[in-house]
Amino acid sequence: MRGAPVRARLRRAAERIDRQTPAHRDRAVDGLRALALLAVPTGHWLLGGFTLDADGGLHNASPLTTFGALAPAGWVLQMLGVFFLVGGYASVLSYRRRPGSAGAWLKGRIVRLGRPVLAVTVVWALAVPVLYAAGVPEATLRTGAKLVVQPLWFVGVYAVVTALTPYCVRAARRLGGWAAAPLLVSVAVVDLLRYGPLAGSVPFWLSLLNVLPGWLFAYQLGVSWGERRIGRRGARLLLLGGTLLFAALLAVFHYPASMVGVPGAARTNSHPPSLLVLALASAQSGAAVLLRNRLARLLARPALWAPVVVINLCAMTILCWHQTAMLAAAVPGSFAGPLAGLTTAPDTVGWIVARVAWMPVFAVLLVGIVRYARRFEQPPAGGRRAGVVGRTVAGILAVGFGAFALGLA
Repeated sequence: MRGAPVRARLRRAAERIDRQTPAHRDRAVDGLRALALLAVPTGHWLLGGFTLDADGGLHNASPLTTFGALAPAGWVLQMLGVFFLVGGYASVLSYRRRPGSAGAWLKGRIVRLGRPVLAVTVVWALAVPVLYAAGVPEATLRTGAKLVVQPLWFVGVYAVVTALTPYCVRAARRLGGWAAAPLLVSVAVVDLLRYGPLAGSVPFWLSLLNVLPGWLFAYQLGVSWGERRIGRRGARLLLLGGTLLFAALLAVFHYPASMVGVPGAARTNSHPPSLLVLALASAQSGAAVLLRNRLARLLARPALWAPVVVINLCAMTILCWHQTAMLAAAVPGSFAGPLAGLTTAPDTVGWIVARVAWMPVFAVLLVGIVRYARRFEQPPAGGRRAGVVGRTVAGILAVGFGAFALGLA
């Protein structure tokens, strides 16, 4: 009986959120964004592990090193293609309704992306010396710093592709969905050079040419979708073509099955993205467009729509702080000795079971962190702006933490 009042309050809150949602809001796109966003912490928490050294320091370890059969989980959890798709879709709608210049629109978008990133890096820069003084080993601090900055590369890439929105719009209006095709071809050419007959003589920096077109591909599809240049026929082509290309790359061209990097592996599909990432993004994008109407009907239910709204309001906070939530459990746990699924090597089936059991703990910790860190997504109250000294100090702290995380300091 005690739970009945709680359920009633949650139901009323969900109904209030539903009533306050504008009629023109695209619930399906928001739902896709929330789904793609939640896949990020789920993937990092499931496919990232730790080991303890003799001094009690934490070090990163991946279960994929032992359990290659887990690779298909990455096919489901690697949803950055969907994130960039809906990002392109939302950006073109926002760009079309902008009240001022394109420059002012872009500045507003970049500030919204950068504020949470600055917050998490500054907080960690201040926390590192305090934790070290409290007895946390340097190895643990460096491992934690790497995990914190690991997802932040996405923000930089997303900012760049957002800046290209006006050009993406022009390309979409001229070429429709085919505007993304040159990007796929570009990635294919670079992959051929770095993995083909000339692989031994190709410099490493050449692979970096895949970074921009690799992630711009799904964003461009989203822009074309927002411009109503991709319909159900085009979506079927994306789904079928992406699926066939994905299967061919695995079976014929022997691309690694894991969508994330595996320690010690000679090849990786991520950082920079390979053609396999684009094939998966194509299939996911086609499926997303085809499922849009069904998802919109599903999210017409207040009980399902309310969580989507909450997740979207905290999107950048979740992205920036989810690794901190896992560390909030692992760092204290490291002082208790080896804990199954948390600080033991991810090399047994038991570890997988134990890690799944730990994930609700990480989720609860993330909810607690988001409650306080979400304020960093909003501009200062009353329109106040940080002074020059404050901005300079914050920038120095953020750069210093980045250098520490990358092993430069």
